[in-house]
Amino acid sequence: MNPFLLVAVKLLIGFFALVIIINISGKGNLAPSSASDQIVNYVLGGIIGGVIYNSSVRILDFIAILCIWCILVLGLKWIKTHNVKAKQLIDGKALTIIDGGKIIVENCKKAGLSAHDVSFKLRTNGIYSTKDVKRAVLEQNGQLILIQSGEENPKFPVITDGQVQSDTLEVIGKDEDWLLEELKKQGIEKYSDVFLGEYVNNSLILTIDK
Repeated sequence: MNPFLLVAVKLLIGFFALVIIINISGKGNLAPSSASDQIVNYVLGGIIGGVIYNSSVRILDFIAILCIWCILVLGLKWIKTHNVKAKQLIDGKALTIIDGGKIIVENCKKAGLSAHDVSFKLRTNGIYSTKDVKRAVLEQNGQLILIQSGEENPKFPVITDGQVQSDTLEVIGKDEDWLLEELKKQGIEKYSDVFLGEYVNNSLILTIDK
């Protein structure tokens, strides 16, 4: 096959593979919410970019590699959705770095944040003193969620895809006994029946997985 035609065919296959994988694995990869999502994008781009200009890799081999990667991505997504501990191991946990206006140095070090990094993140959110912060939580994707002193509490996801978010319960000062009691009040027996459970203004708002 003409080398230019081979590159064109591989580009076309790579393009459709990207579209298919994004649609199958979910559009969350377009705006990665965790390190693993970002890695998936990087590796996929590396596979396609590396193979396109390598004439020794046949088209069938290219398709096989993409299929294997797609299976791995879907498997990883399934594991993260159905096992909280595995998700925390892969993506890490959200960390509270400021509580009641005081910086939690230990958590900052766990997240690899220096004092300069914390100050910079606060300034980019228009805050110039930690005393103005009721709570600051560093999400798995590096985004800083802030609650300012006197501000109404935002939505906290305590259940996602039928899995309890223990780190979120810790942030709001609740435990699983409280969560189970709240579920029973709304006629829910199992966490798996809940698609999304949010803690808003001292109340639990549920979206049922039908």
